[in-house]
Amino acid sequence: DSFDILGDGVKELLVGRDDGMIEIYTFESADDPVLRHDYALSESIASIQGGCVGKEGYDEILAATYSGWLTGLTTEPVHREGGSGEELKLSQEMQNKISSLRNELEHLQMKVLQEREKYQQSSQSSTAVSSVPAFSVNDKFTLNKDDASYSLILEVQTAIDNVLVQSDVPIDLLDVDKNSAVVSFSSCDSE
Repeated sequence: DSFDILGDGVKELLVGRDDGMIEIYTFESADDPVLRHDYALSESIASIQGGCVGKEGYDEILAATYSGWLTGLTTEPVHREGGSGEELKLSQEMQNKISSLRNELEHLQMKVLQEREKYQQSSQSSTAVSSVPAFSVNDKFTLNKDDASYSLILEVQTAIDNVLVQSDVPIDLLDVDKNSAVVSFSSCDSE
């Protein structure tokens, strides 16, 4: 997307990448764009948009991720300075909103507990049928021309416990910054 997120009267280029990076590029006097800010998310970005969403006067970048999460980056200051002895006072509207959210959270927690109990009871019955849920897998295997390596990117809408890579030829696994995996090698029986 292109949006004036810095408020300087010139639109910046907002980029959301498959590796989860959000980047803001400016076009200054040089011909090439200049990276001004970046932010890393834990999953690939499906869509990115700039605009005023949460609070008037503070622009934001909204990013939709592969699993459906919406993430917002705002220009609104996170901390506000208070004078000496000044107490934080919430309006009645804000107190009502907080109370409503707490009630909704408690209701959802109770519902989760009830569903867990229901699942436990149904899984222990003699007529229970177990099935593996179908997951949509976002996978990419791309060539990196700079170092003649391939990048394997796997995303699933649940935790990934194990990934098995089997090869008929010897391979080297390269570590990357965003990798949190523990690599284990084992030789394969040729038969």
